[in-house]
Amino acid sequence: MSSSTLTAEQVRADVAAMVGCDPAEITPDENLFDLGLDSVRIMTLVERWREAGAPHLEVPDLAERPELAYWTTLVAAT
Repeated sequence: MSSSTLTAEQVRADVAAMVGCDPAEITPDENLFDLGLDSVRIMTLVERWREAGAPHLEVPDLAERPELAYWTTLVAAT
């Protein structure tokens, strides 16, 4: 996977796959923990996104604010 796949759409698709819903069902400011995301899934996403071009991403970065819009900003900023 290359950094070019780390788009807002890819972040949304990855999160949706983790919680088992359609990407369109996730609103930008929805609490992802309410959708069933947990720490193990966050760790999986962090590893996936590190390999795809966000090497400095850490679990606490995502856990402190579990919202799609925030996560997209973090991943895109790396």
